[in-house]
Amino acid sequence: MSLLRDRRNRNTAGGAPSPLPEEPPPLSAGPAEDLRAPADPFMDLKFKVHERLIKELDPTRMASREPRAMRAEVEEIARALLAEEDVPMARQERARLVAEIADEVLGFGPLEPLLADPTISEVMVNSPNQIFFERAGVLHLSDRVFRDADHIMHIIEKIVAPLNRRIDDSSPMVDARLPDGSRVNAIIPPVALDSPSITIRKFAKDPITINNLVAFGSISEEMVQFLEAAVQVRLNIVVSGGTGSGKTTLLNVLSSFIPNTERIVTIEDPAELQLRQRNVVRLETRPPNIEGRGQIVQRDLVRNALRMRPDRIIVGEVRAGEAFDMLQAMNTGHDGSLTTVHANSPRDALARIENMVLMAGMELPVRAIREQVASAANLMVHISRMRDGTRKITHISELVGMEGQVITMQDLFTFQQTGVDLQGRVLGRFRAAGIRPKCTERFEQAGIFLPPSVFAIEGAVWE
Repeated sequence: MSLLRDRRNRNTAGGAPSPLPEEPPPLSAGPAEDLRAPADPFMDLKFKVHERLIKELDPTRMASREPRAMRAEVEEIARALLAEEDVPMARQERARLVAEIADEVLGFGPLEPLLADPTISEVMVNSPNQIFFERAGVLHLSDRVFRDADHIMHIIEKIVAPLNRRIDDSSPMVDARLPDGSRVNAIIPPVALDSPSITIRKFAKDPITINNLVAFGSISEEMVQFLEAAVQVRLNIVVSGGTGSGKTTLLNVLSSFIPNTERIVTIEDPAELQLRQRNVVRLETRPPNIEGRGQIVQRDLVRNALRMRPDRIIVGEVRAGEAFDMLQAMNTGHDGSLTTVHANSPRDALARIENMVLMAGMELPVRAIREQVASAANLMVHISRMRDGTRKITHISELVGMEGQVITMQDLFTFQQTGVDLQGRVLGRFRAAGIRPKCTERFEQAGIFLPPSVFAIEGAVWE
């Protein structure tokens, strides 16, 4: 049964349907210093056919079809409409246009091939003819283009509408997610001066595991043993790092060590974590509606989570006053909680948490806040994005108490860069500090005995 409301068969010459299109050409991998992708000479034709196709599609039929069958039928109709336009073009070019028209109807237009490529981790739209993507930590300029700024706005609306979120002059920024869980940020004029902009952090279909991190050189085997034990004995862990450093990925990996018998409540803005345990409740913030009402922030969710009988609370990222409530939860029986914070180092992360507690409006002396932080958090795990695009855990630090007005920390593991090879790859090694962690007492009480070599300096024996 056709997707069309009332359409007579329109076949290509000879009365037979066109063959299935060839695979579209591979994505461009030009260096980021190229300023703009070349203009598409068939852009106007593509949109003319797209508009004709949209007018004749039956949306109720589309909703009931299996995706693969739906795409096959849309592509068949697009080929027929292109044939009616009678514009000379190569077979490969015609196949590309058919695929792009189907992407426009069923997906997110020019972004669809980038989202489908599993080797791409992030997609960034700067302007209609500037779409960048990140692959293996390196930025490239795509050959995909939008028709104009209105075309970008159409795709943004297509992303946010199913989530009941809005973006307009009064609310020119929005965070959303795609159906597969990928995180989306969109910002439009007048805040974005030149063009609407979209940034998509892709959601991995197969979550990265701790074995992947070891294989990537992001962490050492000794650090893995320590962090697994730390999660199992319910230490409170703060993951810090810069934008795009892999904080959420690392949080996912750490959460995989949580026993399947525990109840976990996650709080995110927006939801990204991929927990595999069976007793998980996922909470997500909500922006205000068009009247400016109904907003639910992370702080509200942290407070509510305390009433949900959680064994662990995981806050995707603390940004403001929820830091105070998170510390309160850690200090009142919810051991084993995990969270992330933007920071350049473990020490900077402590300063940021202190500032966020002050943002909660609590008129507490600085020393009282620092005492709260020192007693609540046990470990700081810092991850960095290196110059070659790789991510490495550069510090695992333990909070050991207060000295005067200062929170004292000791580095247990660090990454020491030794240089850069001819291909620009960062060289270095992970090193233990040779210090007996304060938390080993908790390990032993739980029956976990890590070998002394885990904490030994290379070439030395720790006793």
